[in-house]
Amino acid sequence: MSEFEKDDMNQGNENAKDTDKESNQSHADGGRESEYEDVCFICRRPESKTGKMFHLPNHITVCNDCMHKTMETVSQYDYQGMLDNPALLYELNNFGKNMPHQDSVKKSNLTEDGEEADPIQGNPGKGYPKISFLNLSDLQGGIPNKQRLKRKSKDKQTPPIDIKDIPAPHKIKAQLDEYIIGQDYAKKVISVAVYNHYKRVATGTMEEIEIEKSNMLMIGPTGCGKTYLVKTLARLLDVPLAIADATSLTEAGYIGDDIESVVSKLLAAADNDVDKAERGIIFIDEIDKIAKKKNTNSRDVSGESVQQGMLRLLEGADVEVPVGANSKNAMVPLATVNTRNILFICGGAFPDLEEIIKQRLNKQTSIGFDADLKDKYDKERNLLSKVTIEDLKKFGMIPEFIGRLPIIYTLEGLTKEMFIKILKEPKNAILKQYQKLLELDEVKLEFDDGALEAIAEKAMQKDTGARALRAIIEEFMLDIMYEIPKDDNIGKVTLTREYIEGTGGPIIEIRGSVE
Repeated sequence: MSEFEKDDMNQGNENAKDTDKESNQSHADGGRESEYEDVCFICRRPESKTGKMFHLPNHITVCNDCMHKTMETVSQYDYQGMLDNPALLYELNNFGKNMPHQDSVKKSNLTEDGEEADPIQGNPGKGYPKISFLNLSDLQGGIPNKQRLKRKSKDKQTPPIDIKDIPAPHKIKAQLDEYIIGQDYAKKVISVAVYNHYKRVATGTMEEIEIEKSNMLMIGPTGCGKTYLVKTLARLLDVPLAIADATSLTEAGYIGDDIESVVSKLLAAADNDVDKAERGIIFIDEIDKIAKKKNTNSRDVSGESVQQGMLRLLEGADVEVPVGANSKNAMVPLATVNTRNILFICGGAFPDLEEIIKQRLNKQTSIGFDADLKDKYDKERNLLSKVTIEDLKKFGMIPEFIGRLPIIYTLEGLTKEMFIKILKEPKNAILKQYQKLLELDEVKLEFDDGALEAIAEKAMQKDTGARALRAIIEEFMLDIMYEIPKDDNIGKVTLTREYIEGTGGPIIEIRGSVE
């Protein structure tokens, strides 16, 4: 046996091993991808809607409808008069014959002058004139899993919720207390609502009595912890939860996110499992931004029309949502999700609502002894707690929308004592974060009571809620974080009221004197 034959045999064995590896890898991939449905490469509909699909090379799948439409289009196409040209058909039918090697193909494409033939210009070389070929390997048949639906298996279905696994309301509130200061009433309401919601999902009916869904409307001043309350709840509960912003929602057909995009975010949070998504929670923040616009002649595409579009979502309906995208025009599969068992929590600051409440309350004022004054409610911090449905209607929320949010509750404005507790008591308090940063430099950081009170007073002056605390602390901690790494002898730093107010400096202790 010659050396060339041995090399050919070795090369053939290596190719066979590579082929086996590829086949094994494809089987492994198929095992991983079996939980997802096939999606048509042309119309992007999943297999559950189209039926059995045609499998083409490079993981391309085409549904029956698209394949038939393509074949009908091909059969009716004349190929620019090719069917009426017998000589051209004969050349095409005999192309490729007697070409055992690539060199012979190159020679056959040469003209009499020795130049390469150009089939498009009609040179007399061998080739397909005016025809370009589609290489299937150039097509990207595979799509990411975030845009694919989970396959529904008859044997393996989403297990029902066990009532014993649902934490009781007092346990939910106890976990929220570790992260959120105050707002006891709001935490109690949301704990009971979530507990009842999952009892409703688990039972469906209780002695032939259908339990209605209790959507919630959360009202509170900016920085009081509305969004943080729901985000903390999402970490504590093992349920799909999506947080959406109402400011980007517009009426269907306009630039912006469609109303159904809030459900598509929940589907993505449930790993594209429709059954899990139908048991989830959706929190829509900044809900006051879709209030009905006043004194406008233009079309209100981001206000009242969005409220009207959300009515069917809040009530419960079958909606088609895009998978892995916010728009239905993104050429992605569409999934049908029933919102009947999805709990909606809406939250907003409603900044002008306090003036509406004052106007309503001031109508009760009178003249004379023991009469109420018009400025009686100007300094009241929790004026939002007196809100009524009539006030929300006057603000710009339509009655149909408010009627689908039966639980309406308010959050308290932060007081000086609450600011001090927010600084030091939660698990991830701001002061604990800075203490941990300085521990890495082996420096102990402490705040005396006067410093905490000064920070709280500055935060109340800014009137932006708990968000002001981060800005204030970043300001006076800048010099400390900059100077401490310079000196290795510093062991302890104590911040005082004088340092916060700018009339003094921090108390610095040398490392040897610190116990």
